Amino acid sequence: MTEMGSAEKDLKTAADIVTEYDLTLTAEEVAEVIKLLGREPSKTEAFIFDVAWSEHCSYKSSRWALKRYLPTTASNVVLGPGEDAGVVRVFRENGVGKCIAVAHESHNHPSQVLPVEGAATGIGGIVRDVYCMGADVVGCLDPLRFGDPEGDHGHRTRSIARGVVDGIWRYANPIGVPNLGGDVYFDSCYDDNCLVNVIALGIVDEDKIVRSAVPRIAHDVHYFIMVVGKPTDDTGVGGASFASAVLDDEAEESKSAVQVHDPFLKRVLTVANKEMLRRARERGIEIGWKDTGAGGLAGATSELAAAGDLGAKIYLDRVPLAINGLPPEIIAVAETQERYVAAIPAFFADEFTEIYNEIYDLPRVFPGACAAVIGEITRELEYEMIHGEEVVASIPLDALTTGPAYKRPTVPASPPIEPEGPQPVPGEPGKTLLQLLATPNVCSRRPVFDHYDKNVQGNAVIEAGESDAGVIAPWHGSRRAVAAAADGNPFITRLDPYAGGAHAVLEAVRNVVAVGTTPICITDCLNFGSPEEPEVMWSFVEAVRGIGDACRAVGLRGSDGEPLPIVSGNVSFYNQSETGAAVYPTPVVCVFGYIDDIDRATAGYLQFPDNALYLIGRRWGEMGASAAYRLDGRWGTPAPRPRFEDERLMLQVVLEVNETLLNASCHDISDGGLAVCLAEMVMGPSGAGQLGAEIDLTDVIDDNEPEEIYKALFCENGGYVVEMNQGCEYAAELIFEAAGVDWWRIGTVIDDPRLVVYMDGKPVISETVESLAEPWAGGLRELF
Repeated sequence: MTEMGSAEKDLKTAADIVTEYDLTLTAEEVAEVIKLLGREPSKTEAFIFDVAWSEHCSYKSSRWALKRYLPTTASNVVLGPGEDAGVVRVFRENGVGKCIAVAHESHNHPSQVLPVEGAATGIGGIVRDVYCMGADVVGCLDPLRFGDPEGDHGHRTRSIARGVVDGIWRYANPIGVPNLGGDVYFDSCYDDNCLVNVIALGIVDEDKIVRSAVPRIAHDVHYFIMVVGKPTDDTGVGGASFASAVLDDEAEESKSAVQVHDPFLKRVLTVANKEMLRRARERGIEIGWKDTGAGGLAGATSELAAAGDLGAKIYLDRVPLAINGLPPEIIAVAETQERYVAAIPAFFADEFTEIYNEIYDLPRVFPGACAAVIGEITRELEYEMIHGEEVVASIPLDALTTGPAYKRPTVPASPPIEPEGPQPVPGEPGKTLLQLLATPNVCSRRPVFDHYDKNVQGNAVIEAGESDAGVIAPWHGSRRAVAAAADGNPFITRLDPYAGGAHAVLEAVRNVVAVGTTPICITDCLNFGSPEEPEVMWSFVEAVRGIGDACRAVGLRGSDGEPLPIVSGNVSFYNQSETGAAVYPTPVVCVFGYIDDIDRATAGYLQFPDNALYLIGRRWGEMGASAAYRLDGRWGTPAPRPRFEDERLMLQVVLEVNETLLNASCHDISDGGLAVCLAEMVMGPSGAGQLGAEIDLTDVIDDNEPEEIYKALFCENGGYVVEMNQGCEYAAELIFEAAGVDWWRIGTVIDDPRLVVYMDGKPVISETVESLAEPWAGGLRELF
């Protein structure tokens, strides 16, 4: 009988540990843990590694692609990926950099299982990420993806969609954070895996930024580790691991992995945090500050220490508990909401706890809530957890925070299956437009936005739903403003992942440009199926490559060839059911823009009769994955090709006509093509527009065959429709000609609420605002 070697024994032992502790790590990964530690891990250590090495926390399948393809640095970047939030310098005032802090995350699996709680805690976590950078949170966005509300699982989809929207407003509204926008798509690929992405935006002075790291001075000064907020309970246990596994039919059993939110405690914590940070700044005290999110206390405290090149010792019996007798492994990794951890000088600990426990009286706000000393910073690069007299974890920090890395196999994804039978003949354009406006992926999003408080801080310039992007003026007493828009068309990405990744960037860029702001940075959330499936991994790499190429092509305006930087983001894999059905590749991108005078913020709907309307951007007729083709259940080819140089020139001319005060409104062309763009401009944000447009496409379309007219109206190649102020037409045309963009003067604003589109003198679309608004306004009304 052959005796097993050491490696074989370790692998068998590892497999037993995986089974005993119900880990999501593989036996091979646990065998690597055994090798690193030189022994079997304790139960607490096994739980810690299960979280720290999860896909959600370690990016073990995606790190190489992100590093290779995505640009993360530029002259305006103060802090890029690696912190709880990215920080970008927007302008300087009196020698001080005025910055935005932005963060982007997903809360997909929790929202499928418990929609209200999952979405609410997603918002809670993302705003904490920005708060702990020392920033004031001034807005949030929520890109959402749901199943087919009329499909086989329609009842469940509708329940999830309503619960998610309820969760978002029930959290964001009470804490006083306005919603700046988002987007929503519906498709049966999301029946078993809804996607809830969350984005937060804050403002902070550059000299007041707080790092997600133990300060370097802690090498010489004794530092304590503090926890602040709710007492630790057993909710959210394994949340990061839960997010790194396929969602199966036993998802009900995973409800304990979903955290419980408390926005009212969050509001008190936010005020107390500001007071604590104010005192620390006044006294020159350096602190490290971090949200307690994925991985719980173990995740937050180990990352805080490792980022400062130091170690940590945590005393679990000092952690305030909501449930007596919690075992150490639960205390270590539970993802109880509304908690922060801080690294502070030992001499500041009494004042720190006084602020929270006495001045702001946290124990009375929520039973057991408080600030407490739970550990200390050490010079040895070791992470220890002690429970009573027992050392339950002793781990080299580099082993914990690095984790494994994989470059998984890739195989080009199979194209989507087309319906059998002859291709349908293009329909009558007016009828097609009305059908599109009624679909859930094109109709008004107002039934969603109306749940949210969009101006709770009183700084809204353009509210969510009023234009292509939300615009706020968050610096009090200043006319400067920022815009934000989130986009990502999953149908294009399913057909062509590279094009879909690029178009996610390009559409979000067009949206912030359309309202008059210059793109300054980007965040992303990459939602895919299992990376262990070669087709999924290929789609992921292609989408990431497209995002990176688009960022480099668009560039940072006014710089010497710098890219538009990606400063924060998230990868969400395993959005896939046990049956093997994965969501479409869904990269979601948020672009932030800046404008130095709110008077130039531009509406997305018609403003004045007799103004000229211009089309910027050629209609290439690439109908693949278009909303019009999907009316007939077909995909078509090709997907719209990303034309980077065209996009760069278009955004330059649109910004230039804005800066010279030539335009009155602007709308980007995307879902539904030119026809939907024009319809939305005449309807306005509420569907009650009082103006109309007469459009002539004779010069735009080379061939007046019905199919070519159809493609020109409904292809989703990027572009803009710009309304020019009277008397400014010649100046605008000079700008267009000098830049070399494709442009046409296509019509006029009329004092009559209707849309008429002509081709060779014959109307191909003739609809009143009322007839357009009826299907458009009602598409989501019943659902929400």
